[in-house]
Amino acid sequence: MTVRVLVVDDQALVRRGFGMILGSEPDIEVVGEASDGRAALDAAAALAPDVVLMDVRMPEMDGIEATARLSATPGVDGPKVLILTTFDLDDYVYAALRAGASGFLLKDAPPEELVHAVRVVADGDALIAPSVTRRLIEQFASALPAPDGAAATGGDAPVDDRLAELTDREVEVLEQLAQGRSNAEIAAALFVGETTVKTHVGRILMKLGLRDRVQAVVFAYESGLVRPGA
Repeated sequence: MTVRVLVVDDQALVRRGFGMILGSEPDIEVVGEASDGRAALDAAAALAPDVVLMDVRMPEMDGIEATARLSATPGVDGPKVLILTTFDLDDYVYAALRAGASGFLLKDAPPEELVHAVRVVADGDALIAPSVTRRLIEQFASALPAPDGAAATGGDAPVDDRLAELTDREVEVLEQLAQGRSNAEIAAALFVGETTVKTHVGRILMKLGLRDRVQAVVFAYESGLVRPGA
């Protein structure tokens, strides 16, 4: 299937550059561009892209607000949002993930990584750069208010009731997800097959009512299951 992509950035050269890279791939079609979040919402409604490459700092409406609106339409399976960011915008990344983004990509990433990221997000996965994801999530999780119970006191028991729905193995997989690890890395760590890991991830998302792996990572930290630096 062809992946339909909408490129959103307030810099025309950036939009065109990403568009040229993606448009050269046989399985990717750039269906449109937008220069701000408000225009992105209109373009997404008109063009029905599978993936939206979303910048953060833009006029009219920023990428975080646009991401939240794209992800908040009830009963509609909207596009996956891939946030474009740089390290000096780290404080915005966590907010974007909570708003519903499926992942993020550094703007200085090589072309092949951009192409790979779009394909991965379109396929329903989320964590694009595991090592960077781990770094960012831990940074922002450390700034979160500690939940009542174990996370606040340093105990080991999780504090979110939904975690009781998971099996012991699913909890282990969720902990691995929170470290930003890929299916292959989780499989190696737990001595199981990648297909088994994928099955566990699917069940975790279903039981916790989460959309994708990124939300699972955020949940793991916010629930107190995993603590920054642990």
